[in-house]
Amino acid sequence: MKFTALQIATHINGSIEGNEHVSVNGFSKIEEGKEGDITFLANPKYEDHLYTTKASIVIVSHVLELKASVQPTLIRVSDPYASFAKLMRYYQSLLSTHLVGIEEPSYIHPSAKIGKDVYIAAFTYVGENAVVGDNVKLYPHTFLGNGVTIGNDTTVFAGVKIYHHCTIGNHVLIHAGTVIGSDGFGFVPESNGIYKKVPQLGNVVIEDYVEIGANVCIDRATMGSTTIKMGTKLDNLVQIAHNVEVGQNTVVAAQAGISGSTKIGNRVTIGGQAGIVGHIQIADGVKINGQSGVSKSIREKETIVTGSPAFEFSTAMRSQAVFRKLPDLDKKIKELENLLEIMLKEKEELSS
Repeated sequence: MKFTALQIATHINGSIEGNEHVSVNGFSKIEEGKEGDITFLANPKYEDHLYTTKASIVIVSHVLELKASVQPTLIRVSDPYASFAKLMRYYQSLLSTHLVGIEEPSYIHPSAKIGKDVYIAAFTYVGENAVVGDNVKLYPHTFLGNGVTIGNDTTVFAGVKIYHHCTIGNHVLIHAGTVIGSDGFGFVPESNGIYKKVPQLGNVVIEDYVEIGANVCIDRATMGSTTIKMGTKLDNLVQIAHNVEVGQNTVVAAQAGISGSTKIGNRVTIGGQAGIVGHIQIADGVKINGQSGVSKSIREKETIVTGSPAFEFSTAMRSQAVFRKLPDLDKKIKELENLLEIMLKEKEELSS
């Protein structure tokens, strides 16, 4: 498929500098652009590539001031990264095959309710009283337990397991290998040292427009619900424990873990490999840097924390600066101690 600069500018509400009739049929990074490609410039450190790229069209900011002439046609927008992403989503939607129908072999319980225009791939299992909404896509080896509900326009990729009575909203995307509704990690030690399992009787609720990466585990609640709220995005290999609540439009990077009954606010950013203990609260807008260990509640909104145990970012940076100077400080202390010793000896000699 080919698109002209005029068609693209119309779609992303941009203004054209150059040939509005030039066409493209592919995407590329700016440093790897070739004729027929469209690319973008959002990070200033890549600006030098704007003057050397072979790409036919580059999406740039309205406020970018050119330092030299450029060969590509420019499309100016307020946010190049967001506009490029919008364009890629549109292109992907055109490429996507409109899969509809129920393949064999698959099992659908007679009591299950199946919506319109669904795609249920081979080797899929849909349990008793499950509900599958309109335009849902279930890829091979998907398992939906009894009483599972899936809203409209949701896609569940291969090998996803959704345990009984969990609820998935509309426009949700769940990538391969994810498990939703497995038992929470609940055990009680008895007097003989043996751990007795605590029944996990709750469920998991995934609200609308959530995206869940590959091989994510979201545990069901002991009682009530583990909840992932609207618009949240979970990266691959994330662990969400029982009774956790993750707020709206929060993002969690790969290999992060959130322990049981912790409440995460809206618009929180959690970096890769961060760990959060159970039964605490994280306020709206908090940013937790990668590999941080959060051991207590963060109640002030928009706070940035880092380290393990995690503490306020600017304080942590000052502490790191002092830490780097410790060898020099140690050397100065020893010099001062030696000087003090000499001065004391001189004082003793004078007094005698």
